Amino acid sequence: MTTTALSDFSPSVLRPTSHQMSKRPAMPAQRRRMILEILRQQGSVTVDEVQEQFGVSPMTARRDLALLARRGQARRTHGGAVLPELAAHEDSFDSRVGQDVEAKQRLARAVANTIMPGETIFVDSSSSGYYAARELVTAGLAITLITNALPVMALLCDAQDTPVELIGLSGRFRRANQSFVDPQTVRAIERFSADRVIFSVKGIAPDGSLTEPDPQEATVKRAMIHRARKAILVAAGEKFSERGANVIAPAATVDTAYLVDPPQAGVERLEAAGVTITRV
Repeated sequence: MTTTALSDFSPSVLRPTSHQMSKRPAMPAQRRRMILEILRQQGSVTVDEVQEQFGVSPMTARRDLALLARRGQARRTHGGAVLPELAAHEDSFDSRVGQDVEAKQRLARAVANTIMPGETIFVDSSSSGYYAARELVTAGLAITLITNALPVMALLCDAQDTPVELIGLSGRFRRANQSFVDPQTVRAIERFSADRVIFSVKGIAPDGSLTEPDPQEATVKRAMIHRARKAILVAAGEKFSERGANVIAPAATVDTAYLVDPPQAGVERLEAAGVTITRV
């Protein structure tokens, strides 16, 4: 697998040099126009990015994003903002886990059949990841699961006499997605080296980019991909017509994609990026 450093995804759009900032700091109106241009180019921006790129305080960065939100030019998120048109509704875990159940079960069985005893596996907070974890627990394989997903943790807590070892990742709890996501979660991931990561995404963009609505969920998934020897994507065909505001990683970081009813054009894009496709 081609691995990519986390820093490779750090936005650099319109980043002024330190000399430029110290010589002529941007006026508030000019700075907000530049922030809006960054949003239009990359779909999202964080408070930390605004602070770093423009040399302003966190309070000023938040004020700028809040003003853009009041004007309808952005939508505030935890820690940043996204374009309104890209801020698609992120369904709760409870609603997603009951959708496309048969397809997710097929994906879970296909992936579980490839797992060997003794492996260490990251599982993300997607509902498809939950079904994969459930299938692995049912199979009774002596493996280690590392996850930030509370439903997967609960699954292991309820399992009787299972040889599966659980490592739970902590951090800030996102109630809607029932997951732990913040810098603490990422730091914990970076202490491990896994054989695989099993994950899903909100959407696959036309250029093959894997996307997610929430920036912190995207960061956690990116960290898991970076620390796994193989990246296993599980997705249904509709993922090719959906898109989140935040890029997780390019398609080239995926080793194998298990897909249900994928469009041929989408398959060809992934194959062109070096991804092995398994239709389920």
